[in-house]
Amino acid sequence: MTKNNLSELNRSIISRRTSAAAALSSQQSPRTKSPAPFLSKTYDLLEENEQESSPKGAHDDGKKIVSWNPQGNGFIVWSPAEFSELTLPRYFKHNNFSSFIRQLNTYGFKKTSSKQWEFKHEKFLKGSRDMLVEIGRKKCEPSIFPAYLKAANEDNAATSAEENDNLLALLEENNNLKRENLELQMQLAEFKALEIKLLDCVAQYMGSHHNKIKRLY
Repeated sequence: MTKNNLSELNRSIISRRTSAAAALSSQQSPRTKSPAPFLSKTYDLLEENEQESSPKGAHDDGKKIVSWNPQGNGFIVWSPAEFSELTLPRYFKHNNFSSFIRQLNTYGFKKTSSKQWEFKHEKFLKGSRDMLVEIGRKKCEPSIFPAYLKAANEDNAATSAEENDNLLALLEENNNLKRENLELQMQLAEFKALEIKLLDCVAQYMGSHHNKIKRLY
């Protein structure tokens, strides 16, 4: 067999192997990529709260806790306290609003308003659940939410401080009432003692007066 024949044979074998590998690869279905559970749960809670806020499923007081913004390119937490107490435990294993914000930061969400808790991500859009798979975790970078986390913690601290102040005021008022009650009891005892003395004086006077009348007759 000549060198030319060997070369052609080698090329034929390589070509067949390449074709077989390509065919095998085309038969294997690509692995479906799923969005992060945090993103899916956040999307679900917005969709479900949207349904609950509709005329058929509105809350009794008509108050929103969390919802998509009007443009559908972000969402707003209207009441962080109720969101932490009522919504977070339904979808996550905690009720910590600061922890929820840290998770948003991990996936590149941005707080876009200084007046309300509004968050946006270019690929987190109403009606575009399929885009969630394109949102990944950020690389380790300094947090972009320190001020807002601090604000949330300060709100909690302010609430706790106010509650402590109210408790101290109640305790002080209770002590004042106890002191006033004790003073009233002491005054009442003095009045009773004075009453007894007055009755004794009246009795002595009446007895003395009665004896004088007897002597006169």
